[in-house]
Amino acid sequence: MKLVNISFFALMLVLLVLGAFLAGYLFHERLVGADNFPLLDEAYHLVKDHGLNPPPPDPAMEYGMIRGMLQAYGDPHTAFFEPAQHELQSNALEGKYGGIGVQLEKDSQGYWVLFPFPESPARQAGIQDGDRLLAVEALKISPDTPVDSIQSAVRGPVGQNVKLTIGHAPGYAPVVLTLKREEIPLPSVTWRLDMGQPDVGVIKVNLIAASSAEEIRHAVKDLTERGASRFVLDLRDNPGGLLTAGVDIARLFLKEGVVMQQQYRDQDVQTYRVEKAGPLASIPLAVLINEGSASAAEIAAGALQAQHRAPLIGTKSYGKDTIQLVFSLKDDSSLHVTSAHWWLPGQKSIGGIGLQPDVPVDPTQATAGADPILQAAVQYLLSQP
Repeated sequence: MKLVNISFFALMLVLLVLGAFLAGYLFHERLVGADNFPLLDEAYHLVKDHGLNPPPPDPAMEYGMIRGMLQAYGDPHTAFFEPAQHELQSNALEGKYGGIGVQLEKDSQGYWVLFPFPESPARQAGIQDGDRLLAVEALKISPDTPVDSIQSAVRGPVGQNVKLTIGHAPGYAPVVLTLKREEIPLPSVTWRLDMGQPDVGVIKVNLIAASSAEEIRHAVKDLTERGASRFVLDLRDNPGGLLTAGVDIARLFLKEGVVMQQQYRDQDVQTYRVEKAGPLASIPLAVLINEGSASAAEIAAGALQAQHRAPLIGTKSYGKDTIQLVFSLKDDSSLHVTSAHWWLPGQKSIGGIGLQPDVPVDPTQATAGADPILQAAVQYLLSQP
């Protein structure tokens, strides 16, 4: 009997110790969790309890708090994106998305209308040019519905169905359609022959996406078959994108050497090199830049300039030499955190300075309808043997 009592009291002691540990753990979690910002919590409850207007519904208040935190953090390139924005940005960088193949525009009355791509799921389902979009699943569409929200609702996993309610002109009576999403390419590159000099191919890169290097190869092949023998790589107003894709673009045109170097906090320098001669390393080339050329676009342009592979023509670039890591949050919003910086081999940082063009061109000194920067590039290419 005495043994049983001792065991009972020993058990109770163990439970008390465990209870105290658990209480301390939870208290610690609370201190470093929700109460880590006591002023924020206090201010929130004061607004909630005493404000004339009720707080906005979740998660609008929380998103506002995150943006305020980033403003205090003070880095212009550390940014927060809501779920719809994050999804569209991810699609653009991947160069494809799961969707039904439509272009969204507003009609003369301000309503959102659809223009289906040829041979797209939308076209095959009977959607006609100018059909009014009334709903996507449970999302009712009005003239005030943000385009990001509409695109995010229409897009989704390939092979999954999406229900649309549309209206045909003139009565716009509701018609419900169920469409299966397919993989829709989202090109980052467009190309054409120069109108005045058809042996010059002009390749416009709008965004540095995962597919961009392969798209450029396809563009050069197509333009060559159509008679081009000299090429312009237009990186104007290109905000950048994927760092590795920018490196891959530079590798297309280089035979050897270092493309760029980068370093994360407390880590060794990482060097990106040309691993083998690129398939476009010998084609005559000029590169166009301006103040809108940034980040990964500057990596591609800067590497070609540094190795004297092609001249930069236009105006100085933006000057963004930092790298952002993208973290997806619980609700599919995302936080882009500046985590590293990069530089061109043998050069100082271009941060805030930008790449300087080899052939400066003032874009304001142009005749009506002319593109003086492109004209300068064509003249340069024609002057080369």
